[in-house]
Amino acid sequence: MSLHIYDTAEDVATEFAKYLEQFIRQKNTSVYIALSGGSTPKLLFKHLAEQYHDKINWKNVHLFWGDERCVPSDHADSNYKMTFDNLLSHIIIPWQNVHRIIGENDPHEEAMRYSEEIKSIVPMVNGVPVFDIVMLGMGDDGHTLSIFPHEMHLFNSQEICVVATHPTSGQKRVSLSGNIANHAANIAFMVTGENKAERMREIIHKEGQWQKYPASHIKPANGRLMWYADKSAAKLL
Repeated sequence: MSLHIYDTAEDVATEFAKYLEQFIRQKNTSVYIALSGGSTPKLLFKHLAEQYHDKINWKNVHLFWGDERCVPSDHADSNYKMTFDNLLSHIIIPWQNVHRIIGENDPHEEAMRYSEEIKSIVPMVNGVPVFDIVMLGMGDDGHTLSIFPHEMHLFNSQEICVVATHPTSGQKRVSLSGNIANHAANIAFMVTGENKAERMREIIHKEGQWQKYPASHIKPANGRLMWYADKSAAKLL
């Protein structure tokens, strides 16, 4: 595990953009990335659009999503819409390289459809798709992807995609399972904000109730785990 701490959320986005550009350039062939939603990825996508729209060979990049709310693509809650507005509409990327979760579909049917799409495109190793990079966020309740503490059984599912339920709103979400995330070659948490500090301390140091948090069970099978955090999120480490 590597820990990268920067002054601000903007610095986190800037430094992770540098990592992405270098990774894509050095691989110099198809790259398979699962994106996350949230405020910090929004900063990242804006930065990529402004500074890397012509510096990254987007033709080599296949974009997937780690999770999506079951809403239409033009809904304010849509992770796809956030990515489209801040990144996709500003870069030249083959449309066949953009693999969105269709949030307006029936959740269980979409989980099955998206699983098949992933299997048909992402390289498989021992029957498991292996993303080059899985980007993750973490909620102040310790959830990651759309797997919340009350549905830990979904984390360990052998399915590629699962249907999760938000514990408060009851909103359905399609999410990669934790098992699939753990098989990625590189896993990167992007965590910012003081409200994440207590959870981050528990998870990094394995203290308190760390085992009940889905984010603490992100343990790469054969890959690399990175945490990109600002000083506010990391202040208790």
